[in-house]
Amino acid sequence: MTEITRSDAGAKNLTVTTSALERIIERSKANNEKSICFVTGVPGAGKTLAGLNIATTRARKYEDEHAVFLSGNGPLVDVLREALARDESRRHCISKSDAYRRVSSFIQNIHHFRDDALRDKQAPIERVVVFDEAQRAWTKDQTSKFMKNKRGISDFSMSEPEFLISVMDRHDDWCVIICLIGGGQEINTGEAGLAGWLSAFEHSFKDWHIYISDRVGKEDYPANTSCLQMELQNDLHLSVSMRSFRAEALSEFVGHVVNNRPDEAKNAYAKISERYPIKLTRRLDEARAWLRTQARGSERYGLLASSGAIRLRPEGIHIKAKIDPPTWFLNNKSDVRSSYYCEEVASQFDVQGLELDWAGVCWDADFRYIGNDWGSFCFKGTRWQNVHSNEDRDFLRNAYRVILTRARQGMIIFVPKGDQADPTRPPEYYDDTFAFLKCCGLEVL
Repeated sequence: MTEITRSDAGAKNLTVTTSALERIIERSKANNEKSICFVTGVPGAGKTLAGLNIATTRARKYEDEHAVFLSGNGPLVDVLREALARDESRRHCISKSDAYRRVSSFIQNIHHFRDDALRDKQAPIERVVVFDEAQRAWTKDQTSKFMKNKRGISDFSMSEPEFLISVMDRHDDWCVIICLIGGGQEINTGEAGLAGWLSAFEHSFKDWHIYISDRVGKEDYPANTSCLQMELQNDLHLSVSMRSFRAEALSEFVGHVVNNRPDEAKNAYAKISERYPIKLTRRLDEARAWLRTQARGSERYGLLASSGAIRLRPEGIHIKAKIDPPTWFLNNKSDVRSSYYCEEVASQFDVQGLELDWAGVCWDADFRYIGNDWGSFCFKGTRWQNVHSNEDRDFLRNAYRVILTRARQGMIIFVPKGDQADPTRPPEYYDDTFAFLKCCGLEVL
């Protein structure tokens, strides 16, 4: 369990946020109110842990509430269930299968919850629902397309946030929705973001109480809040203690990198360079050796790359070979499938919402620096093609934002040298990227 609950957030921060959520739940329960809370925080601040704390505590203490932790992130659900089941089995001396069934009752895939609500029009048994990575819920167009093509419903006209709110709105008395929101984390086509949730309240659900922190509406959490009545609860933002200062500083640094602000990135990295090393290398074997040298005891390390890093294959990085997330994240150094072996590589889809202690980020030509700005490409057939859609460019930028913010302790970035004899990866596809990262203040190993 320590593999997934180790967090940069101080215990005080988690306690404050958890207490705020408990107060809102108790108030809603006492006054028969329907409430929605938006919990924000930088990567590593402990949003998932805060949500798990609420779901597990309420599920065990108040069985009639049927509190549940929901996520559309399949790998995250798999890893959480496996880690908690191992922990339950060990602590309560029960079989692994019994523990897994128990855990599965309060950690579920959001799509199963949605499909159950489509079949049954009654109010769900759940009174307290935590939506992890709620920014990934689908827009109206994406949801309608899915419902038509996969569920045979041709007239579905709601976004996923609107539908999920409507499901909980079936309760006659009280319920609470808790949305865990990551800033700048949208990595899939059709993800609605925080704005998708708030827009659902503009014309419907007028009797709901909306709780936000003052971070909502800022750069990392864009949303129009002017037309809604909301209650400010700043404890719903997982603030950063000195112990976890590096989490926010790292998020700031990565934001400057992927948004082409090298001077600001250099200044941001200077704040954490002594406590959070980030190294550069052109050799993958050197990156692996550095990770093994840095990690102490059971600290976990592994290699990451974007899902579009197709031309890292000549370097021995096969991004299309899917990992098994529970095995990769939880098994020990004796298992060749674990992250420790640095053979199997995880993508942004495998690691969003999860963390390592040390990460080796492998940078391909899909997101490459050209002249004085970032270029976005996808590899199709035998060549790289330009990504023209602004939305798809944002997804690629966010893919790198995700993999660059997965490490708690530090990371090394591997940028290949390329091969002049290979037209899909000539040196110029990588050299400018490497030079840009050096300009951001990173030291070559």
